[in-house]
Amino acid sequence: MGAGRPRAQLILTVEENNRLVEWARRRKTAQALALRARIVMACAEGATNTEVSQRLRVTLQTVGKWRQRFVDQRLDGLLDAPRPGQPRKITDAKVEEVLAMTLERRPKEATHWSTRLMAKATGLNQSAILRIWHAFGLQPHRSETFKLSSDPLFIDKVRDIVGLYLSPPTRAVVLCVDEKSQIQALDRTQPLLPMSFGVAERRTHDYVRHGTTTLFAALDLATGKVIGELHRRHRGSEFLRFLRTIDQSVPPELDIHLVMDNYGTHKTPTVKSWFARHPRFHLHFTPTSSSWLNLVERWFGLLSQRQIKRGSHRSTVALEQAIRDYLEIHNDDQKPFVWHKTADEIIDSVARFCKRTNESVH
Repeated sequence: MGAGRPRAQLILTVEENNRLVEWARRRKTAQALALRARIVMACAEGATNTEVSQRLRVTLQTVGKWRQRFVDQRLDGLLDAPRPGQPRKITDAKVEEVLAMTLERRPKEATHWSTRLMAKATGLNQSAILRIWHAFGLQPHRSETFKLSSDPLFIDKVRDIVGLYLSPPTRAVVLCVDEKSQIQALDRTQPLLPMSFGVAERRTHDYVRHGTTTLFAALDLATGKVIGELHRRHRGSEFLRFLRTIDQSVPPELDIHLVMDNYGTHKTPTVKSWFARHPRFHLHFTPTSSSWLNLVERWFGLLSQRQIKRGSHRSTVALEQAIRDYLEIHNDDQKPFVWHKTADEIIDSVARFCKRTNESVH
């Protein structure tokens, strides 16, 4: 028999065991509480303090302390005792007042609340307002945009395109096609000041325009490769030239499924006639106001972020060369764009959003 201090007998009820297991396994439980729960459960199995300390890599004193605390106070003994300190100055009623004003009212002199305005209205300081907003995930200074599609065939089109993404047809390529029009060649009025230690890159707020260009792009769903073509205008004739480029780029034995929006240049009589003469092209139109369903839009976002937004181009030719360079770099290291959400998940999400929008009106 092992020697040592006498052990207090420890027997768990079913409810206590379940609660200890929950504390020990739940990811959001504080690590200190989870460790205490594991100590008590190990002791309840009949292990000695020495065995528990070795198994859980804690000191004998720690095991003895929490064994005795549990015997004396049961589950409450494992919780941290209230710490001494200054009592709360902000009551629950005051917190509720701040939340109600933030969500249900607006200040007289502004469109939204700031910490300064809310502090003035409630008598609290700005730090207190900020802590309350942070605790409840409120950000009155932020505002986002949204647009719900009014397309009567929204559900059918979503199921069609998402089905194409998640289960592409065999012996065919899926291309997400669109044009990024009116890309401006902008040059800053003064030289750029480069980044330095403790100083961000700086540029003038004003700029000089040097013309625009349009990028027609087709993103291959399977490989991530982008077929790109630049034109100074974006009429049906330029789109038709791009379609011919796609036709020449894809092996003739493969069908081509195009995901496109409802822009006018995609449906001109000349374009429709061309599609009729090329039956290997199959068209899939996104719902109105749903450009997010076209994966090439994500690639356009990367192009803007990485090459155009902070670039400085002294001519349209320089801008077009920068876009061609990005196309080449991307295609040298191409990666497929993977779609994850099912059509049902998208439709359910839109339905919940519609319900919230309708409730906010009433």
